[in-house]
Amino acid sequence: MMSEVISPQPLTSKDFTTDQEVRWCPGCGDYSILAQVQKVFPTLGIPRENFVIISGIGCSSRFPYYMNTYGMHSIHGRATAIASGLKATRPELSIWIVTGDGDCLSIGGNHTIHLLRRNFDVNVMLFNNQIYGLTKGQYSPTSESNKVTKSTPVGSIDHPFNPAALALGADATFVARTMDRDPKHLQSMLLRSHAHKGSSFLEIYQNCNIFNDGAFEIFTDKKTKSEEVIFLENGKPLVFGAENYKGIKFDNLTPVIVELNNETSLDDLWVHDETDLYKAQILTRLFDDPSSEHHYPRPFGVFYDVSRPCYEDIMTQQIEKAKVKGKGDLDKLLRGRETWQIGEEETA
Repeated sequence: MMSEVISPQPLTSKDFTTDQEVRWCPGCGDYSILAQVQKVFPTLGIPRENFVIISGIGCSSRFPYYMNTYGMHSIHGRATAIASGLKATRPELSIWIVTGDGDCLSIGGNHTIHLLRRNFDVNVMLFNNQIYGLTKGQYSPTSESNKVTKSTPVGSIDHPFNPAALALGADATFVARTMDRDPKHLQSMLLRSHAHKGSSFLEIYQNCNIFNDGAFEIFTDKKTKSEEVIFLENGKPLVFGAENYKGIKFDNLTPVIVELNNETSLDDLWVHDETDLYKAQILTRLFDDPSSEHHYPRPFGVFYDVSRPCYEDIMTQQIEKAKVKGKGDLDKLLRGRETWQIGEEETA
């Protein structure tokens, strides 16, 4: 008599929720990000034991405590390095790196760029609140110039990093931006990050309501969002504004804002192509120059998405190739290929 095969119950967001008290400030944008991740993970078709959350140091880096998965609250700026090692040895795992603008782009900046160029198949979620929240309000690598904080009482003189542009400069194969207060868009970007084979870099605008409240309000407030935000959709023209009455077109490679009317139609606009690196770079830089005569909307969505071999796959192939050749000689490897003789030559 055959025994009945019982299918496992589908996972839900509760399966990814721990019994730990969530210890973020009330109203922090991290709550929304946590909720969206817990909603998306059950839909990915991955066993819960194959998820890993690795974080560095910062408010965002408490994330592993609140996700009922394997995880590690690591050291400042090194989450990307630890995740790289784990992916290299356990390539079947779905690894998600949770980091902040300080953790990822200051002490961890060097590790971040090397993770992206190597293209490990991991997912980076950069919570960008343009401030150091955990240490109580110092300026961060993404804080705007002239930012008055506890560590810059007369204004920061630093030029800020543009995370998306930095990722493209490091040859990331997937770069996107979303925000904590748009749950549906955030969920869609998490799904796109997971679907990408390679290093996905997702910048998430996250409000710190204690030390930098309202930093992104112009992009989230219903009164201003339609005029200040442009959502990128692959293969579709760049339109924005109430009822999409505005668009962006090229004038000798310069983006120009136009109104759609009898003289300008959708066919005249810039059509977004996620595989076009050069246009992706322009999109990430639209807001860099506050003195520009043009006031551009801020792009959200996928800037760039291309395929390139992943580091762990190439490494595995290299190891298998070495096995075929036979047993290696460690002593010979350590001696190297070049030798020198030290001392005087013998005379006859």
